[in-house]
Amino acid sequence: MRFVPVQSIKENSILKKTVFGPNGSVLLKEGVVLDTYFISKLKKVGINGVYIEDELSKGIEIKNIISEELRHEAIKSVQETFIFSQKKHVSDMELDKSSKNIENITKNMVDEILSSNDLMVNMIDLKVFDDYTFYHSLNVAIISIVIGASLDFRKEDLYALGLGAILHDIGKIFIPKEVLNKPGKLDNEEFNTIKKHPDKGYKFLKEKFKLPAEAFKAILMHHERWNGNGYPKKYSYNEITKKARIIAVADVYDALISDRPYRKGLLPSEAVEYILAGNDTLFDPKIVEVFLRKVTPYPSGTIVKLSNNSIAIVVENHEGHGNRPVVRVFNENGDNIEPYVLDLRDYENLSITITGVKKE
Repeated sequence: MRFVPVQSIKENSILKKTVFGPNGSVLLKEGVVLDTYFISKLKKVGINGVYIEDELSKGIEIKNIISEELRHEAIKSVQETFIFSQKKHVSDMELDKSSKNIENITKNMVDEILSSNDLMVNMIDLKVFDDYTFYHSLNVAIISIVIGASLDFRKEDLYALGLGAILHDIGKIFIPKEVLNKPGKLDNEEFNTIKKHPDKGYKFLKEKFKLPAEAFKAILMHHERWNGNGYPKKYSYNEITKKARIIAVADVYDALISDRPYRKGLLPSEAVEYILAGNDTLFDPKIVEVFLRKVTPYPSGTIVKLSNNSIAIVVENHEGHGNRPVVRVFNENGDNIEPYVLDLRDYENLSITITGVKKE
């Protein structure tokens, strides 16, 4: 299978992965033939792209880090927690139920990730534009847990990390929607309003939820930066908890690859470059080092252009070699050819120059 941005889907393409719409409902099932109506429906809902299967991508497998069932259960749980938290009058029983639900989801995520043989973030997420916050919260939790597991965190620390990550943006429920969803650049007053969300989320959860102390700290500090130029406290270096430093990297990466009201999302390769550029200034270099091993800039199913002008599709990635995946070449000098496979680790003279999947 391969990933195709929604604006580039061709009629009669066969959908390879089920697409979920708002509120986690099934929008289109795997196997459906994408006609004009279905393509327009995807655009209307705000889906950023889909996975299809054709002759070009036959046999390319893209593994989920967590199961589809758990993924959509988690998105639903995050959504319910955020909506529930906006209510003015909530009983202690309701609060306890919501807290336990998000804890159970996080524990299940940790257990599934730890049981996986392949701890690499190797796919482009399919987000629903209007449900961005819920999808983003889940993705940040997944990336954070993967990094934490790679740093040999104990299980209880992974639970705390996952809880801090999945709830890191809950303070945004207290920020006016017209500020959160403004299509243009924020003015100073609006940006100062946005900057209050870590503190608001921290105070709200401390009062209402029973979470590990490290989860609370991570939520408060997830916008602090290694060099002290973050917010709300301008902490730096080891003043920032390790869990918050991990969430900071995961949060920025997933935000960059997501379509927002004020800009189109970057390609994964471009977002990885941004994280690398912030190494030892914005982000803890030890966290960045693990991130670069675990998050591939060229996910499987991505079309790329090589330095010899050949066009290829990424077949497989290997940890520690994110810039040199295994590719299937299908076009040379503008001519279609019988596809063949190259492992770029074995060809030092070849490199990826352009990611073929461009966001327009």
